[in-house]
Amino acid sequence: MEGSSPRWDTLFRNALVFDGSGAPPRQQDVAVAGGRIAAIGPGLAATDAREVIDAAGRWLMPGLLDIHTHFDLEVEIEPQLPEAVRHGTTTVVVANCSLGLAYGAQRRDGADPIVDCFARVENVPKHVLRKVADRVDWSDSAEYLAHLDRLPLGPNVVPMIPHSMLRIEAMGFDDSISRDATEAELQKMEQLVDKGMREGYVGFSTDALPFHYLANRPNTHKTIPTQFAPYSELKRLTGVVRRWDRVWQATPPKDDKLAIFRNFLLTSARLHGRRLKVTAVAAIDITTNRSIVRLGRLLARILNSKLVAGLFRFQALAAPFKIWSDGVITPIAEEIPVLRRLNECDLEDREGRARIMNDPAWVAEFERMWWHGKRGFSLARLKRWLRLDDNVLTRELGDMTIDRCPVPDWSGETMQAVYERLLAWQRSGQGARSEAEAEAFASFPKPIEDDCAFFLHLLRRYDTDLRWWTVTANRDPRLTKELLFDPLLLPGFNDSGAHLTNMAFYDGNLRTLKFAQADGLDQVARAVHRLTQEPAEFFGLDVGSIRVGAQADLVVIDPRALQAWDPEHTVHYVYREAFEHHQLVNRPPQVVTQVMIAGHLAWRDGAYTPMFGRERFGRVLRHRDHESAVPAQLAA
Repeated sequence: MEGSSPRWDTLFRNALVFDGSGAPPRQQDVAVAGGRIAAIGPGLAATDAREVIDAAGRWLMPGLLDIHTHFDLEVEIEPQLPEAVRHGTTTVVVANCSLGLAYGAQRRDGADPIVDCFARVENVPKHVLRKVADRVDWSDSAEYLAHLDRLPLGPNVVPMIPHSMLRIEAMGFDDSISRDATEAELQKMEQLVDKGMREGYVGFSTDALPFHYLANRPNTHKTIPTQFAPYSELKRLTGVVRRWDRVWQATPPKDDKLAIFRNFLLTSARLHGRRLKVTAVAAIDITTNRSIVRLGRLLARILNSKLVAGLFRFQALAAPFKIWSDGVITPIAEEIPVLRRLNECDLEDREGRARIMNDPAWVAEFERMWWHGKRGFSLARLKRWLRLDDNVLTRELGDMTIDRCPVPDWSGETMQAVYERLLAWQRSGQGARSEAEAEAFASFPKPIEDDCAFFLHLLRRYDTDLRWWTVTANRDPRLTKELLFDPLLLPGFNDSGAHLTNMAFYDGNLRTLKFAQADGLDQVARAVHRLTQEPAEFFGLDVGSIRVGAQADLVVIDPRALQAWDPEHTVHYVYREAFEHHQLVNRPPQVVTQVMIAGHLAWRDGAYTPMFGRERFGRVLRHRDHESAVPAQLAA
């Protein structure tokens, strides 16, 4: 009717539409009204829309899911989660690795669990964690959902029940890290998990990586609470998750292969009467141990076989596993006991680390660690030669690249190159590139004994001013690509929101699309499915599809910019005002041109829209059947 108002809010015209199902894309228009998709088809009338976005030559797809994040913290400080949204991520799963805020700050009896549990495991500075804990005003899983509902969220947020915090809630902090639960405490944990499932939590998370330690004294030698739970506790709690047909997200006890197999057999319908959905977070293409990827894929085949009748998915990272270190402040140091002692000191405690590094007994232990398997004839030497090493740090200077330090000449160079130049300088007194380098060389023992002494001197002299990186996994892009499209794995493990200065995998979804782009549009359609509808179905979420009536979470990608993008050159070290701290981010230019969340444009042509961060865009997503409040096997 003439003069009537437009019936659509936004119309995307002439896009190549990937609907999330994996079907080949089609050239179509997509109309949005009231936060939902109102119409799909060619030639929709532009006059029916208030705003028309010309998407010719671009891809339109459902908003992307990031299924392994630690945004629980950042969402309290900057609820719009800008680094996620600019990458086309419109749904994030939080409370991974047994850590979360479902039960509030839990500051009882002098304990500060948010700081204690998150600081070393997720490498988030304590002052940031205290800032989060100070803001907490809830103490219950239902209250937490209500709190999230009130925030001006950017993407949709999907919480799980975190096991470490569950143990603390049922047992108290000190007991949660010192003993098994009593029968009464186990029953309380079961009741709390059941309550969370009834409230719509999509799953339950645990952690078994043996190098996840507490950060506050006197417990810096202890691991986080989830690791004190015996198998019998895991079995009972995942039994609740199984009854609700929700997800158990776990990490494997990496040093105990029998425990890995036993734990993940909990997925089996053959053994337990009904399958349990399990997703396991583990880097499996490890540089120092080539057997893990084969064993991991074999395990996935066994657990998903007809014989076992499970539903199990490892998560695959789309990027080289590149880890930055500030001196030894890095996740990989936690795996090595002699370096772990340095990580027990607070980030600012340079004097504490210096005392340790100048202790002759510690130096002797450091030297034994450095040369283990690198000299002589031993089983360790054979395992190293066969690439079956137990630790992820190669201990090779050629694998360690200096990002920045007080000697500008070293930025971008491997430590091996600097070491060799030092040796030449000590022989001839010449060859230093600058006065700064000559001064640095003069500080080394002369003659320098070996590369072990070289690395130790760097740590002593520069501490956290020495920033360097290494790649511990996913060095082979062909294998990385193969894993991303293995139907028994899920793209994920981005760890977004954690390891503020150590990792930057926010671009994992875009890297997956880039891998697929090289193989044609059918493979892109498959990649879109793997990043949208497939994980949404796995977690029981009503997102991930372009269909009439669906929530309008949409992303527009410029395929030419995607093809031209070099992911290794878009990582930046920036100061985030929200954190009052530096952070690693990556910001692909012009790849994502528009991001819409619930019908509202959040990102457009390289900038956030004016209302982003001020109004609520996304929402807290519960499991799609939560309103029934009845376990699936009881719903007739």
